[in-house]
Amino acid sequence: MIDVVRDWFSTLDFALVVVELTTLAGVIWAFDVLFLRSARVAKAARGEQVKEPIVVDYAKSFFPILLIVLVIRSFLFEPFRIPSGSMMPTLLTGDFIFVNKFSYGLRLPVINTKIVGIGEPERGDVVVFRLPRDPRVNYVKRVVGLPGDVVEYNRIGKRITINGEPIPIEMAGPYVEQPDTLLGWEELGEHRHRVLLIQDRISEGGKYVVPEGHYFMMGDNRDDSEDGRYPDVGFVPEANLVGKATGIWMNWRRPSEGGPQWNRIGNGIE
Repeated sequence: MIDVVRDWFSTLDFALVVVELTTLAGVIWAFDVLFLRSARVAKAARGEQVKEPIVVDYAKSFFPILLIVLVIRSFLFEPFRIPSGSMMPTLLTGDFIFVNKFSYGLRLPVINTKIVGIGEPERGDVVVFRLPRDPRVNYVKRVVGLPGDVVEYNRIGKRITINGEPIPIEMAGPYVEQPDTLLGWEELGEHRHRVLLIQDRISEGGKYVVPEGHYFMMGDNRDDSEDGRYPDVGFVPEANLVGKATGIWMNWRRPSEGGPQWNRIGNGIE
């Protein structure tokens, strides 16, 4: 299954565009203040009719707005849309989620350099990260392995072991929407969340030693998720973390997909 999580402007580097537009508007405004405005003020004082250049007017109008968007999106929250079912039943196709950008430290936009360390991912967090082999692509998964952990996944028994300790899972029976799939409750750190296990499918498994400064991610839809078990994803460097998924603010699906699920609006992400 394709596990890409898309932001509102996935067809372009929105962060770069906002930075460039904000810089441009700020430079135009500052240039006017430093070199042009005094001449207009002098003319106005002599009774001459003076108009502010339209470019300067636009720069003054849009600079504060662009700056606010840049600050919110870069340092506070960023919206993403879930296009696949790799994190079912926690996240469904069509969910729009908010990602907390400051949970794991503040980073400069575009270059993604951390400037303030605030916190670190905890086992069980749902995280959006940039795919190591292609940082232009964002994935959303659950943190299973922390730096230094030894994670084992039994592909037959469909169970996780971390540092020799089996992770508790309580089976709740068939998943209503997929009769061939079992629903379970799993405990990872402080998180108790649901997982899906497809009975007649065997996914990747093995033993994974998490390097320092990296994290091991898995999808909650265990047998239908391209995650850290696969070479195309692998271990995720700390520098690739985008933020912690905190809540669902909208669910929107086409009528052919069943339409929106209004009862998901406002739900937290456990």
